[in-house]
Amino acid sequence: MIEQYVLDLQEVDETQVAVVGGKGAHLGGLSRIEGIRVPGGFCVTTEAFRRVVAQAPSIDDLLDRLSRVNPDDREAIRTLSAQIRRTVEGIAVPGDLAAAITGALARFGDQAAYAVRSSATAEDLPTASFAGQQDTYLNVVGPTEVLRHVSRCWASLFTERAVTYRQRAGIDHRTVHMAVVVQRMVFPHASGILFTADPVTGNRKVTTVDAGFGLGEALVSGLVNPDVFKVRDGEIVAKAIAAKQRAVHALPAGGTREVAIDSRRQEQPALTDAQVVRLAGLGRLIEAHFGRPQDVEWCLVDDGFRIVQSRPITTLFPVPETGDEENHVYVSVGHGQMMTDPMKPLGFSMWQLTAMVAMHEAGGRLFVDVTGRLAAPASRAGLLDVLGKGDPLVRDALETVLERDDFVLPSLPDAGPGGPPAGGAPAPIETDPAVVTELIERSRVSVAALERDIRSKSGPALFDFLLEAFEEHKRVLGDPLSMQAIMAGMEATWWLGDKLGEWLGEKNAADTLTLSAPDNVTSEMGLALLDVADVIRPHPEVVAFLRGVEDDDFLDGLAKLAGGTEARDAIEAYLDRYGMRCVGEIDITRPRWRERPATLVPVILDNVRNFGPGAAERRFEQGRHKALEKEQDVLSRLRALPDGDRKAEEAKRMIDRVRTFIGYREYPKYGIVSRYFVYKQALLEEAGRLVRAGVLPEQEDAFYLTFQELHEVARSHRLDDEHLIQRRKEAFRAQHALTPPRVLTSDGEALTGAYRRDDVPAGALIGVPVSAGTVEGRARVVLDMAQADLEAGDILVTAFTDPSWSPLFVGIAGLVTEVGGLMTHGAVIAREYGLPAVVGVQQATRLIRDGQRIRVHGTDGYVEILP
Repeated sequence: MIEQYVLDLQEVDETQVAVVGGKGAHLGGLSRIEGIRVPGGFCVTTEAFRRVVAQAPSIDDLLDRLSRVNPDDREAIRTLSAQIRRTVEGIAVPGDLAAAITGALARFGDQAAYAVRSSATAEDLPTASFAGQQDTYLNVVGPTEVLRHVSRCWASLFTERAVTYRQRAGIDHRTVHMAVVVQRMVFPHASGILFTADPVTGNRKVTTVDAGFGLGEALVSGLVNPDVFKVRDGEIVAKAIAAKQRAVHALPAGGTREVAIDSRRQEQPALTDAQVVRLAGLGRLIEAHFGRPQDVEWCLVDDGFRIVQSRPITTLFPVPETGDEENHVYVSVGHGQMMTDPMKPLGFSMWQLTAMVAMHEAGGRLFVDVTGRLAAPASRAGLLDVLGKGDPLVRDALETVLERDDFVLPSLPDAGPGGPPAGGAPAPIETDPAVVTELIERSRVSVAALERDIRSKSGPALFDFLLEAFEEHKRVLGDPLSMQAIMAGMEATWWLGDKLGEWLGEKNAADTLTLSAPDNVTSEMGLALLDVADVIRPHPEVVAFLRGVEDDDFLDGLAKLAGGTEARDAIEAYLDRYGMRCVGEIDITRPRWRERPATLVPVILDNVRNFGPGAAERRFEQGRHKALEKEQDVLSRLRALPDGDRKAEEAKRMIDRVRTFIGYREYPKYGIVSRYFVYKQALLEEAGRLVRAGVLPEQEDAFYLTFQELHEVARSHRLDDEHLIQRRKEAFRAQHALTPPRVLTSDGEALTGAYRRDDVPAGALIGVPVSAGTVEGRARVVLDMAQADLEAGDILVTAFTDPSWSPLFVGIAGLVTEVGGLMTHGAVIAREYGLPAVVGVQQATRLIRDGQRIRVHGTDGYVEILP
């Protein structure tokens, strides 16, 4: 049947991706928009592709082999994909299919010129554009040539780049099919690309137009630099006219060629200003139709624009939904919490429900709206001060927004949120270790009560109980005494940094004073794993057994070995105290160490290899002595100054506050994560019941529902949208490709901030100095804690470190991270262990190669890559 294999563009729309592929579906949708002109043509459907491929059974075998290939094995992919392409191109197009295509050509003109474009079912999607993965052929003339190029388009589903892209995206090759778009060729005066949002800044209100002479292939292939125009609110706000020396033109007999542009025309704009503004208006029409920012290919023919392609821009970071038209400024939660990966829906919804401030989700990450605080002069300075101490790049990004006078309009002084401004002085607190002891006990009692009371709850009653538990969670988190203790330690640290710098000319003097501070549950966690290594080290059989561990059920096997029972008991005891922790622990859906104990095995083995017995106690005592010596040194030097006794007395008071309270800074997070593990175990049991009832396919599918949605499913025993979980899984995969900004505006502008410093050597990587000292060593770039393989003296380079990374800190010589500030967890623990550390080094894991020698300047805040 002709209808089965060929559909006119006017007959399809964007709902028919499975039939005509992403490009075909979008072109069909475009052709239905009033005011948008699309060159006429038709689609050869995916049914035609399936029929042709079915004629070569060998393709099945080749696809089987391809599915087993590692995405990094480029040679195997190159060989197999080339075999599949040759096979597809060698299949004769069946007579009735060829007749359907040539019959469609007859309607548009047999000897007309055509563009023949690949249109795969996995391209131009909201979550993955697959741009440039398959082939397009221009100026194809005559039925024979069109049929030959349709075959070439089918084969291009298996180009090496397309195959690699799918392998890396986790997409099964068998689920992707190829349609082909055949369109009347247009011969433009100018052509190019239009983005309905600025692709660099993300600003949704700025349209960017790239334009050049002739066919658009010159721009797409990088043959010429385009003219670039930026349009906002119907006005050109910026333009740069390039010298366009070459263009691609169509040949009369078919095909294309490069031509030189006359020198007098090279620096003429490809479009007039009026044409640019008109084109930007067409872009807004297209964006409104598809409901998201678009990347549009256009041609200018006889002063009229033709649209030849439109796809979603998938690289833009999403904007939180507010439902109003007001301006908003958002600050990333993940940068403060040292976890910038996307969170699954259950994860971000649980954090929203248990946080002390309202949070907005976008791109699987959480943001806080700070617009009100920025608008009110009374709270703005305090907010910038606190955020700047946490991460100078956040402050710089916010100041960039504030420099635009029209974005955050000043409000009345009392228009900010209630309570004291951020950074205001907390109530006085006595410097007494008993305060910390009491706070830790309060938290322990609260978690024990939660563990006891949740056991009897299931079904809707569990969710009602949890909503009450979240209120207790917030009460513990917001305990005024706890807030005072945290602020006392942080403010004393800042005071010492400022005053000792002013009085003694010494940078970061407070870093040594915090070494081995008491009551730091995170640094204790790292040292405790050294004690576990002490139990294991004397037993060669146990060490050999652990080297072969791959699964998480290894603890049972230990008991059969000499010394294995003691080893198992030591690991179990460690998990009892710290097993609720894991990388990315603010996301409740992440696997905890108790659930995946094999994660700890490489770190234990590193400790066995790199340390001797008693290392934990020795390290703690060495740190304590260094801190005491530093204190005596600082105080004696202060006493020698004018008014020295007063200065020494003030400094002593602040040193005592730091020693008393800075360790407690880590405890509230430990309490949160302890509670999260209790919540998680209960919710997984509930998900298990829903699986047994046939409501959910798998237990962990519950992670792709928000808490509120899971509550409703538990109540109704029904999942209304059977495709919801699959869509969420696909969205979560796509969110990993997005880089969350530190600051995001409601216009979609993503701001990362900049360091405005000129006091570092040329070529050095700038960051925030958080732990004093200079160290040189081998960089180990580690993105997954379970893959760490560290030797003594290595410098850990990673994206971010939450508390779960602290067991690695005992074996390294220095630390470099992409995210962090003076008081984030990695910085606090680096100071506790005396590790020179620089954080907030943008793109550190890309700019520093694993194994390179680097020098970390922890006092001055930069990293040098050494020859």
